[in-house]
Amino acid sequence: MSRPFKVLQLQPDYNVKSHDFADLAEQIVKALPADRYEVTAAFLRGRPAPGGPVSRAATSVYFEFSDASLKGLRLRAMWQLYKFCRREKFDVVVCNRFKPVNMMLQLNRWLKIPLCIGISHGFGEYDRLYRRKQAQRWVDEHWRFVGVSPAVKQYLLDCNCGFTDSNTYAITNAIDIEQAEALQHSRERARELLGIDPSVRLIGALGRLVPVKGHTYLLQAFAALKDKYPTAQLAIIGAGREASNLAAQIQSLGLDGRVQLLGFKENALQYVRAFDIWAMPSLAEGLGLALLEGMSGRLPVIASNVPAMLPLIKGAGGLAVEPANVPELTQALDTYLALPDEALAQKGEQAYQYLQAQHDIEVFRQEYLDLIDSGLAQARRNNV
Repeated sequence: MSRPFKVLQLQPDYNVKSHDFADLAEQIVKALPADRYEVTAAFLRGRPAPGGPVSRAATSVYFEFSDASLKGLRLRAMWQLYKFCRREKFDVVVCNRFKPVNMMLQLNRWLKIPLCIGISHGFGEYDRLYRRKQAQRWVDEHWRFVGVSPAVKQYLLDCNCGFTDSNTYAITNAIDIEQAEALQHSRERARELLGIDPSVRLIGALGRLVPVKGHTYLLQAFAALKDKYPTAQLAIIGAGREASNLAAQIQSLGLDGRVQLLGFKENALQYVRAFDIWAMPSLAEGLGLALLEGMSGRLPVIASNVPAMLPLIKGAGGLAVEPANVPELTQALDTYLALPDEALAQKGEQAYQYLQAQHDIEVFRQEYLDLIDSGLAQARRNNV
């Protein structure tokens, strides 16, 4: 029997979680049968703490490069990565996000690994002219590219720098719904753990506290409705550099006691059923896994109509709003807050049914397996 194909999955940072329901890289490992594929997970930066979670790949490698060594020409890092790949003789390299893609685009001019897959998780990676020129120079028959939504695929095609209909695919992110649901506490228990009053109508948001997530607009919209719905509250799970600004805004809008910044929560999905309405007012998203996480908790969704999320919102029967448009966001919140409990629950069930039908993890895994199988078969035919 021939040896298994050797696959390297290269990521910029160690970020393995104890639960992998929404971990794209770990789901790709699960997609590859162990009798046919031997997977190595490699991380440019970071490593697990003692006893921390590790990849389910057969082997894990931690380069532990410094931030400085991954800037500029990156000669030392490039040389180490080149020696590693040359020694291991991989058949496939899967690169997550821009930096690993860019490094392997350069190195594979000499390594000639038969199949390289570059995954783009969002927009803007190739906005800079010199990056487009590099891609145009280095993309060759060894490469396939994946956008995590049809909108990200279209972004790559529109860059006009080597991404074509024949080498670029959309494989929409998915979550392991069964695993996600198993993590979730009941509504009562989740509220107890978060310190939330069990009787309130609760709007929830999950995401890093950074400007692009649009939390400032959510606070303004909620403030416009606080007197109309005195039993409504808003809670945001996440941490980030905007925390102090948002806290000050809560005070200035008179929202003390009505809005809670809950901070970072490990495995935040376990609390999703604490909420009645799921809000995602981002200014930009590649896909927005948090939107799918809200749907897994059977929550009705309100989200910005950015290209990557609009089809999801429509499919789920949710409410789409223009980014940073406070009046539209206010109207969407008003629409859901005005619904009786039963009608709101029905909207949440509609979102859950859409998630099951369109973002099944088995479909996601099969599409990556098919991409790798077909790419290797074509490489053999072309003798690359």
